Amino acid sequence: MLNKNTYKPFLIVALFLCTSFVFSQSKKQQELEGRRQELRREIQQINSLLSKNKSQQKSQLTLIEDLNYKVSVRRNLIKITNQQANLLTREINENQNKISELRDELESLKDNYAKMIVTSYKSKSEQSRVMFLLSSTNFKQAYKRIKYINQYANYQKEQGESIKEKTVELQATNQALLKQKEDKQQLIDENKLAQIELEKELKEHEILMIAINKDVTKYAAQIRERQKEANRIDKEIERIIKEAIANSNKKAGKTATASKGFALTPEGKALAKDFASNKGKLDWPVKNGVVKLRYGRQPSPIVKTIMIQSNGVRIATESNAKVRAVFNGEIYSIIASKNGNPSVLIRHGNYFTAYSNLGKIYVKKGDKVTTKQEIGEVFTNPSNGQAVLSFSVFKDSKTENPATWIYKM
Repeated sequence: MLNKNTYKPFLIVALFLCTSFVFSQSKKQQELEGRRQELRREIQQINSLLSKNKSQQKSQLTLIEDLNYKVSVRRNLIKITNQQANLLTREINENQNKISELRDELESLKDNYAKMIVTSYKSKSEQSRVMFLLSSTNFKQAYKRIKYINQYANYQKEQGESIKEKTVELQATNQALLKQKEDKQQLIDENKLAQIELEKELKEHEILMIAINKDVTKYAAQIRERQKEANRIDKEIERIIKEAIANSNKKAGKTATASKGFALTPEGKALAKDFASNKGKLDWPVKNGVVKLRYGRQPSPIVKTIMIQSNGVRIATESNAKVRAVFNGEIYSIIASKNGNPSVLIRHGNYFTAYSNLGKIYVKKGDKVTTKQEIGEVFTNPSNGQAVLSFSVFKDSKTENPATWIYKM
């Protein structure tokens, strides 16, 4: 028979397994939870940035941009949370089915074990075993009967062990199921609160859009003017890079056109290789910030008929935030702007990173910089308190999506 004391080591294992079930999730669940936490931090960051500038008088354009961003992130958060809850529902159903199967297996094991115990009890005397062996017709049969007795005893022991293991597994699965149900309810509760916040933001968005649509021509002109200035800076950066490519080829004695790329020195090749190997792992150009405008061609969030071409990203950050080099390199150019604020261009072999809309600059052309070295401050608009950094990545003279280079952008 199974003694209570024999369960002790298995109960310890059960406790360990239960803990493992609680803290272990499917890979997909871990990915969703990681993304959900990122979105929550993003909302906290934008709320923090907005609250710091609450006393400033903001334009309708700025307010609607902020709100559009919040609504977009909030919707993503609700979507990810729903995906998590649905995945948990599937995992809960799987565990419920597993518990049912384990109970059936355990019942069958206990039934078989009970029958074996009865059989063993009836033939447990030493005399019965001796007679069973003595009644053998020859030595070979006696040997087989000894082997059978030993196998039967081992089988009994294995059945007892199986019962213990299945009991432990059942307890652990039950604990995991309870935890999953708690997690699901928490996600549902959080989503209800997020939905309430989203409805408030959408109502506020509707009111702002009514005001904007009354004078849409004015706001369309502001958007086009902003795009015009961004295009001017992009063209100037492109011109400087193409000039650098032409100079590198000239120094190398090549007649290759600018479009064929840089003629790199061994040092430049090593730096470019190092930069490329860190794709997706580069540091952010500011310590705290959220991406308000992403890379690529996209409709304006305010006037949908106007298309915006973004050759980089716009990052909203704190007032007078320090701007940092995302990787080792050399200050190749400091670009002045007639209508806006200066930009800094850093070269990393045949790669460049550009930092625009700076209020202060701490470096000069030709300086060597290292990863996370402060190169200046973001310009803070005195009228609305906004600090927005424009950041771009180039390979030769072609733009690349910064989100593929910067860690978790």
